[in-house]
Amino acid sequence: MKRTLLACAIASVTLSQWASAAVEVKDIRFSPAANMLAYTEFELSGEPLAESLGIDLDTLDPNQVNQPHAFDYKAGIESYEYSEEAMYALNYQSQMGIHLANGPLNKARGGTMQDFGKRVIEMAGAVGFAPEEIPLNMYPLSLPYASGVPELGENIDTATVNSDELDGTTAKGNAMKGSIQTPAYYRDYKTLGWKADSFDKALEPAAIGGIFLKEVMWSQDFLGGMHVAESDEEVEATSATMDQDGKHKLGVSSADGMNGMFLTEESIDKLLTMQQSLGFDGKQLGATITPQYDPAKGIIYFPHKVKVTQGEDNGVNSIAGLSVEDSASTLRDTWMMLWPLSEFYAYSDQRKANEGQNPAFLAVFDGAPFAAAPAANTDADASNDVAGSDAFSLASNLSNLEFKNLQALHFNSKAGTFVDRFSEGKQGQHVSTYDAAYTLVALQIFQRAHDALPVGYASGDAATGIDTPEGKQALELIRKQADFILSKLVGKDGLVADGLALDGQVDAGKSVDAQFAAVRGLTAAFLATKDEKYRDAARKLFAAADKAYFNSKAGSWIRGDKDEYTPWTQAAISGGLRSAIQNLRNRGDEKEPALELQQLTERYVSWFGNTVNGGMQLAEWLGDSGENVLTTGNTGDTDEDGVKQITAVHRAQVLAGKADVTAK
Repeated sequence: MKRTLLACAIASVTLSQWASAAVEVKDIRFSPAANMLAYTEFELSGEPLAESLGIDLDTLDPNQVNQPHAFDYKAGIESYEYSEEAMYALNYQSQMGIHLANGPLNKARGGTMQDFGKRVIEMAGAVGFAPEEIPLNMYPLSLPYASGVPELGENIDTATVNSDELDGTTAKGNAMKGSIQTPAYYRDYKTLGWKADSFDKALEPAAIGGIFLKEVMWSQDFLGGMHVAESDEEVEATSATMDQDGKHKLGVSSADGMNGMFLTEESIDKLLTMQQSLGFDGKQLGATITPQYDPAKGIIYFPHKVKVTQGEDNGVNSIAGLSVEDSASTLRDTWMMLWPLSEFYAYSDQRKANEGQNPAFLAVFDGAPFAAAPAANTDADASNDVAGSDAFSLASNLSNLEFKNLQALHFNSKAGTFVDRFSEGKQGQHVSTYDAAYTLVALQIFQRAHDALPVGYASGDAATGIDTPEGKQALELIRKQADFILSKLVGKDGLVADGLALDGQVDAGKSVDAQFAAVRGLTAAFLATKDEKYRDAARKLFAAADKAYFNSKAGSWIRGDKDEYTPWTQAAISGGLRSAIQNLRNRGDEKEPALELQQLTERYVSWFGNTVNGGMQLAEWLGDSGENVLTTGNTGDTDEDGVKQITAVHRAQVLAGKADVTAK
């Protein structure tokens, strides 16, 4: 692919334009909710963003750092690969949660580790992956715990199992040459578990939703095509039975397909646990959830925090008991489940009315390797839907619950906004801008999924779908919430407040988090409704935030000379900045300096380099993001991007929980 005019417009971004923020990590506690939201935004701001600007991904080499240009590399390599590797750190390595072998899917097959092994071999066969190539001592999670410290719990096995030659260039422009090692931990995850005594052994919907969102986004990527079994060459799926011709297998490659199998299995397993065990009727867990759920006849929802009594079966973590620790429903928990549920609904959609479904996805859910939906759930009659254990039935049932609860528990119809909490039968009276804005994002994906429009990487694309009552309801809610933000939360200075109480008291703070989340949410409202007033408002807000908060000495957006960043901050900046680059940048006669493409991409390089690489990314995995272990002279940061190898810091490849960003 040749570089387009858009790509050429960003070609002048260089390292010399970076400032140098001081990033002081204050807390490394890991939250799957915050981290995985950030890494989802990083994923979308990775390869998909680079490709949308006409950048040829084939020109990128992880060992040629910041080549051919810093933006190309930051987006196409680092943002994207950090996102993927952090998912594996939690899902395959951390041991911070319930093992997949002790989840409901394996229990239905017999519940033993042997039953689980048979299932892994079955999934490997569907994608043509050799089971012996699966990393040893993987610890796939069904459900993650609420939080934990990502310090590695034992000495890492660094024995060399293979070697190769490296010829590259570091982030500082230095030559990167020599023999490189493949250490044992790269293929055997036994020593990569986190400190178990740090785990908050509880289940939170936002934490479950955070990793579920990562799973389904990558599942769609990994299983969105097929490959030739003999050559491993990716091909477009032309039919849902193509994988049965003896020549083709599921997945865009055998290795990616295998990851897609694991991630989809993990997603289905967590949804089964939620459907069977986590529904709360105000008195006890395990309330029955059906497609006919009506909040007016009795509310059922997922409480904010459920304590886990951890057991051990098959030699790995299991659930021995559950008890409600915080019975409130929160808006954050709700939108953080509704978004991935909507993605999963679209991914597993087998409705007969959806004539545009990807044949590769239909092949995944045709009975092998994953169960097909019953006919009652794929016809045009919603009244006959049944609760099921297959992917689409679970997504349909649980997204219906969350969508109805979003309205019944969290939408204040008089004010026209979503409120933060529902507790003891009553709605709260506070609105948080961050959560109200991201609810717009979740509703946009919900509407697109139900109306059979593309989601995932194509969630902003125009298409012809089908009209559904759910889609119309979602659009109405989007308009009301977006209008509330514009009328009640935008101040005279053009910035949004962090929130307000419905009695009219506006929060004093105007955080960077809120500005970028609102840009992200208003852009989602524009994409959903096609109403230009939301795009205009998002443009004005971005320009106001950039003027008020971008600090050239820090190379990022901060209030004053120092500001606190969390993964919530990084999620909002990544999502809001991507919205500006893709949807808000100047077009036609528009001449807002803050929204010129070149300045936006310069901001991206500076922000990412100074705050993500500059300290919040705690460690780096090997290979795909440019880090290698040199046989001689290994510094622990061979690509000189500021992020150390996991062995150098004894930490996992995830974001810090809290950091101060200071202008130097």
